[in-house]
Parts: sequence; C-alpha cells; structure tokens
Amino acid sequence: MSKSQNYINHVALVLDASSSMSHLSRKVVEVADQQIAYLARRSKELDQETRVTVYVFADKVECVIYDKDVLRMPSLKQLYRVGGMTALLAATLKSQKELAQTAQLYGDHSFLTFVLTDGQENASHRCPDAPARDPLQLVQAVATMTQTQEDNWTLAVLVPDQMGKREAMQCGFPKDNIAIWDATSTQGLEEAGHVIQQATEKFMVGRTKGIRGSRTVFSTGAEAVNKDTIQAAGLTPADPSAYQLIPVDREATIRNWVTESGHTFRTGCAFYQLSKSEKIQARKQIAVLEKKTDRIYTGPQARTLLGLPDMEVRIKPDHNDGFTIFVQSTSVNRKLIPNTRLLIMT
Repeated sequence: MSKSQNYINHVALVLDASSSMSHLSRKVVEVADQQIAYLARRSKELDQETRVTVYVFADKVECVIYDKDVLRMPSLKQLYRVGGMTALLAATLKSQKELAQTAQLYGDHSFLTFVLTDGQENASHRCPDAPARDPLQLVQAVATMTQTQEDNWTLAVLVPDQMGKREAMQCGFPKDNIAIWDATSTQGLEEAGHVIQQATEKFMVGRTKGIRGSRTVFSTGAEAVNKDTIQAAGLTPADPSAYQLIPVDREATIRNWVTESGHTFRTGCAFYQLSKSEKIQARKQIAVLEKKTDRIYTGPQARTLLGLPDMEVRIKPDHNDGFTIFVQSTSVNRKLIPNTRLLIMT
C-alpha cells in the first residue's frame, strides 16, 4: 500500500426488523446511531475512511443505506420499521453478495458486518431475495459463502440464545464471531451495542497493525490473545521487579489479601484474575500474563489488544492455554475467587 492510499473500512449493520423486535425498535435506532457516532469519531482519530451500509430484514431484506461516508450518515429513525417474520439467511446472503460488488480500487479495503437478530430463521425460503427455496440449501449457501470469503472480510452475528448460536455455527459463522445477547430488554440491547463497539474497536486498531479481517471478534481466547497479537499491539514485558503474583487460596477481600501478603494497599495497585463475565469500566487498566514465563504485559495497548473502547463494556474470559487476563481493581472490598492469582504492581 503506497503512502497516498489509505485504510478504507466498509462496516455493515444487518438488523432484524421482525415483529418480535417491536418492543426494542426505539432502542435499536438509538444503539445503531451510537455505533455510527462512535465509528465517525474513531475514524477521525485513527485516520481511517469508514463507509457504512445498513440492511433491515423481516419477510424481505431491504438495504436502507449503502456504503455511505460515516461522517455524513443520517439517523436510522426514519429508516427502521418493524413487522413480519425473520429472513435471517436471506439477509446475510444479500448483504455479503451486494457488498462484494463494492469497488476495491486503491487503498486497503476491509469489510466488517454485524448481523443482529432476536430469533431464529423462519422466512428466507419465502423471501424474494433468497437464492433458493429449500431451507437446507440456504444454510449450505451461507456456509459456502463464509468459507470462501477473502481474508479482508469479517462476518459476525449476535443471537439470542444457545440454539441461535448452534444454528449460526451450522451456517459457517466462526464460533468466536458469534455472541449471545439478552433480547428480552432494552438493557440487553444496550449491552449488545457495547459488544459491537468493543469488537469494532479491536477491528479498527487491528487495521493499523496490518490485520485485514478477524475470526475472533468476540473472543479473548488463544486466537485473539497470543504472542503474535501481543507483539502487533506493541506490548512489551513489564520489569519483573515492578510486580508480584500471589496465589489466592480462599475467599477474601482484595485489600485484606494485599496487606496479608505483606504489601501496602494503594487504590489501583492490585489486579484480579478475570474468571467470569464482568463489566469493565473505561478507566480500568488491563494486564496480560504469559502463563509459561509469568511475564506481565500492561499499559494502554493491553486494552487495545482486547478491543476495549473508552466506555464501560462487558467482557468474558475465553479458554486460553497460554495467557490470562487481569483487571485493575479500584475497590477495597472486591471478593477474590479461590484458586486464582492476584497481581500486585509494586
């Protein structure tokens, strides 16, 4: 890529507009508008051109915005209307087929699509946009498409439950590009918006490191956190004299465990091991432990590695044989979990 060329991101939102989304319709618009505002801000900060496409789907699939400059995007308020069933597979196929017709002349182009649904597929076989009428053929069409997309394509989906996740995996969605969201409440949709924003942050920062696509947009597992991604994020090991790792063998408050270990407790000096799904505030620092060597990597790039934006988001630990995530605590009463470790920055 020559210096005169730039990073060009084609970000698509494929939004379920079936009747069951009616109680969330206003929140869908709010969350989508927030995502677009976030994309506009980060595009300026990272000097990346971003173009946005929006599809809505129910009985049929409609493209309401196509490849529009993120800095000129309207609100979705007048564009999102609910009613009908769920042509999920037809929407996925149509969005990817039409986006593939986008010119990729010059620049470094990359495509990121988020599909959001509150239910299972039930209408694509009757949808005029579907390439087939047989449901099994539609599943196979999506699976073939996901397996043959180029490395600058990232396709992710948010589904309401484990059944939706299984169906998405049958369609070829990479398992770490599938997230489950609470489709029963506006709070659940707001959290889904944060998950999308977190994944987008990881994607856009990865672009600056030469990463063109991802099959781990929702993951903190081995494919997302490893030696190569740590190096790409610009992380270097902390001085071993600057920290200490202490085993936790019983439940205790974080301040008590720090003082019992012979250290002076200072707010922010202790990092707990991420062992369950948690909300991480914007100001919280992150540290990454390499299990084999007990090396610690920390600094602003550690948040970047996990795709954490400058706002509160929920993050969950995924299985990773090589690395463990630690989160800074600013509480004196946080309960530590037995059989974990506590990181103290000295």
